Amino acid sequence: QVQLVESGGGLVQAGGSLRLSCVASGSILSINAMGWYRQAPGKQRELVAAIISGGSTNYAESVRGRFSISRDDAKNSVYLQMNSLKPEDTAVYYCNAHTGWGHGRYDYWGQGTQVTVSS
Repeated sequence: QVQLVESGGGLVQAGGSLRLSCVASGSILSINAMGWYRQAPGKQRELVAAIISGGSTNYAESVRGRFSISRDDAKNSVYLQMNSLKPEDTAVYYCNAHTGWGHGRYDYWGQGTQVTVSS
């Protein structure tokens, strides 16, 4: 079992910045990758950014160049630095960790943190 706790959401004006944090606990050695997803009202949850155990990162095209994902293994934490925020970035952001790959993949989710960008 893996537990994830997010923090750092809030209200910001367009063009501003926010930093999300996620702390993992439990069976952290089994985690293959961690990332951030978001879900806006009426839309499906989508991948924002991910970082795998080897350090490689992956970003949604809509946030590339504006968002940056990083991790601190000593603190069992992953972060999402969000710059140049746009109103369309408004969503609930969820921390994700997964174990296994392919059919053996199992996803864990945090409780979500609201990010609201005003125009």
